[in-house]
Amino acid sequence: MHGALAETVAIAVLVASLLAAVIRPFGLSEAVVAVPGALLVVASGILAVGDARHRLAEIGPTVAFLAAILVFGHLCAEARVFEYLGSLAAQLSAGRPRRLLMIVVGLASAVTAVLTLDATVVLLTPVIVATARRLGVPARPHLYACTRLANSASLLLPVSNLTNLLAFAASGLSFGRFAALMTLPWIVACVLEWVGLRLFFRRDVPAGSEPQPTTALPVPVYALCVLALTVAGFVLTSSLDVAPAWAALTGCLLLLVVRARRGDVSVRALVREASPGFCLFVLALAIIVDAVTQHGLGTALAHVVPSGAEFLALLGTAFVAAAMANLLNNLPATLALVPLVAGRPVLVLAVLLGVNVGPNLTYGGSLATLLWRRLLPNAEKPRARDFHLLGVLTVPLLLVMTSGALWCTAAILGM
Repeated sequence: MHGALAETVAIAVLVASLLAAVIRPFGLSEAVVAVPGALLVVASGILAVGDARHRLAEIGPTVAFLAAILVFGHLCAEARVFEYLGSLAAQLSAGRPRRLLMIVVGLASAVTAVLTLDATVVLLTPVIVATARRLGVPARPHLYACTRLANSASLLLPVSNLTNLLAFAASGLSFGRFAALMTLPWIVACVLEWVGLRLFFRRDVPAGSEPQPTTALPVPVYALCVLALTVAGFVLTSSLDVAPAWAALTGCLLLLVVRARRGDVSVRALVREASPGFCLFVLALAIIVDAVTQHGLGTALAHVVPSGAEFLALLGTAFVAAAMANLLNNLPATLALVPLVAGRPVLVLAVLLGVNVGPNLTYGGSLATLLWRRLLPNAEKPRARDFHLLGVLTVPLLLVMTSGALWCTAAILGM
């Protein structure tokens, strides 16, 4: 199949796959439409078998890491790491809403950077809901902090977001160099998110209240030590040109040692937490996006993506990526844009600014945001008007400021 017909079919398959992932009819996996769609574009000749095989080999290690880090986050949760962090936040805030918001922003930023945005959305958010209710403060600003920072705070490390993992190899950067370039944009994003939330929800976070005595749960020392060692393992494996999935897998095994002694390890639960359906969705989506880019989209994007490393080029790239993320979702946006800037590290990172910060503009920009919204209790469901108004007021400024921070850092490091 070739020409306009191939382009039309490829786009239709992409749209159907994304709609199924967003809506998930009858609770079915994201892969239900995407996998048959990927098989269709290959079987019909829209994408050559060799190209599909090459794409799967290229993205396979990234998806393996995704599965391993999801299991690792689940094991950390079962070791009560997130419950401890929630109790610590309550203790440090003493029930003061403004202080609690600042702590939650910092906590969500750290969890996102180290354990990926999925951990913040799925594991930290319920703990923050419970903490706010226990302290008798409005939960809304703190819940928004979780989803906003799940996206924006995923800039720091290659392991913080699936989009980062997809772009990491194309950037040509080491783990440490990636983190060095993204540290200032990450700090700028986190601070501006806190300021935006603080102003937007000023009525929900009054200046003061009576301090409330709280106690933190026992420190999960072993789990926190394993967490620290695993993060160090990410840096080490990167320097040795070894897939970071091995570091995540080692962390899982270290946490499972204690569980195995108690005899309460469930293989079925571990497989479920690895989210095989979502992993298959990512693999299939990579094939589908390749088919779309080979039949028109890639050429169109090549004409609008800036070149060079000056500030306006970085800003333009970030805005193009953000627009793509909100139109198509950040995963296909990353898969489509990264090949166009491969080998140009600063432009690859500018794409990540757009696909990580940009999705805070709309519900559909990030699958993590959709998951966050779906998991919230009915009483805490966000109002679409508030969510999108906050996005309109903050995302453009965030893109400008983080692009400026990236440009400054690249100039300092001589890139």
